[in-house]
Amino acid sequence: MLAVAGGATALALARDGVDRIGPRSPEVAAAERARARSGRTVSRRLTAAPGTVDLAGRSARTTVYDGALPGREIRAAVGDRLRITMTNGLDDPTTVHWHGLALRNDMDGVPDVTMTPTAPGATTTYDFAVPHAGTYWYHPHVELQRDGGLSGPLVVEDPDEPLSYDEDVVLHLDDWTDGVGRSPQANLEDLARNGMGDMGGMEMSSDGGVDATHPLGTDTGDVAYPLHLVNGRPPADPYVVSTRPGRRIRFRLVNAGGDTAYRVAIGGHRMTVVASDGFPVEPVEVDALVIGMAERYDVLVTAGDGAFPIDVVPEGKEDPPARAVLRSASGVTPAAGAAGPAGRLLTYADLRPTEAVALRARKPDATLPVVLRMVRGGRTWTINDKTYDEHEPLDVLSGQRVRLVLDNRTTMFHPMHLHGHTYAVVSGGRPGVRKDTVNVLPGQRLAVDLDTDNPGQWLLHCHNLYHGALGMMTVVSYVR
Repeated sequence: MLAVAGGATALALARDGVDRIGPRSPEVAAAERARARSGRTVSRRLTAAPGTVDLAGRSARTTVYDGALPGREIRAAVGDRLRITMTNGLDDPTTVHWHGLALRNDMDGVPDVTMTPTAPGATTTYDFAVPHAGTYWYHPHVELQRDGGLSGPLVVEDPDEPLSYDEDVVLHLDDWTDGVGRSPQANLEDLARNGMGDMGGMEMSSDGGVDATHPLGTDTGDVAYPLHLVNGRPPADPYVVSTRPGRRIRFRLVNAGGDTAYRVAIGGHRMTVVASDGFPVEPVEVDALVIGMAERYDVLVTAGDGAFPIDVVPEGKEDPPARAVLRSASGVTPAAGAAGPAGRLLTYADLRPTEAVALRARKPDATLPVVLRMVRGGRTWTINDKTYDEHEPLDVLSGQRVRLVLDNRTTMFHPMHLHGHTYAVVSGGRPGVRKDTVNVLPGQRLAVDLDTDNPGQWLLHCHNLYHGALGMMTVVSYVR
């Protein structure tokens, strides 16, 4: 099997002659001690194991946490100590990655980069402080395990929350094939063998078909999924948000998909976007938004009187859509597609960070190119012309302002995720939105700035699961 994370970086720490700050270094321990703490510990247990899930009367054999799809929601508050004991009931090693959190490096869950994976039958305890409020999620970082049922939401609450709302609801979005279609491993083997056919391998210097109708371009995925789920439920048995008219709901949207971006809209309602990837933004009202793999958006919605579709449409794919229902009164369940494509669609240009989280102006100390390419017709994906197995780390020093220039030379968009940090999207003369995962469009050069304030070894990769498995990953490496 092709691994999503291998041993190259751990070996590099010992062999390349560079003095790298490893996950168990004094600098990592010092950074953890400096994080503010509330004095409270939130303890949970997780068991990753095979299980059978019911998808509207259709049974699927897969892998899940604690028998639930998705995994149980974990909630903590800023400054809490999170202590999660994970038991591996799988036949293969596994880890847990806490997506979006600026946590200590040795708890990040990347095999042989930050920690040794948990062997079958063994137990690992993840123990770290949670420094920032927001919507996050957890999932494995081993092989293709994330394209089953191994993921769940993680919410960090702000004790001084400035927003006002009556209800707090997570919508966990996922593309699904395990146990009902071709297996994730079969999909990967097909892509490794056949790639993308005649369309693969070309350099892109234009927008790759990006326009208002196709905000991510005309080629948005490699895998056709038979089902798309909201909170583990297919459209034939939709998840229902039950409320009362006039109630103000905070929806936390999490895209846990492996290969699918989603266009989300709620029939008869506008959404006020208030956070992106956990960090607050100045409120902006939209009719729909597109959420790439691993992104999160928080939106406020005031419930109308009736039953309304929550449409979750695979962006640019012909797959059947997902859906949920917002219901505040009795009546007929609305038809799929009632939300429609019309109205204002959110763009990154609409998003401005609140003053409290805006990255202060500073000239970059270092600028690092991150060139994204597709080679061999889509059988291989690279960063700076290297696959992950042969990657050259992106070296940084602590205390720097680093600019990453994400240069997409391919026909597809890439949701690029950096572990352990948030960055600011460079947007001219105004503060850029804070993100940890950003969609880099076909032919686009997108710059992001980050402060190197969390020492260690941190994965940077495309969150299209199959692009990562076929090579599109590297490491941002703190050195002395």
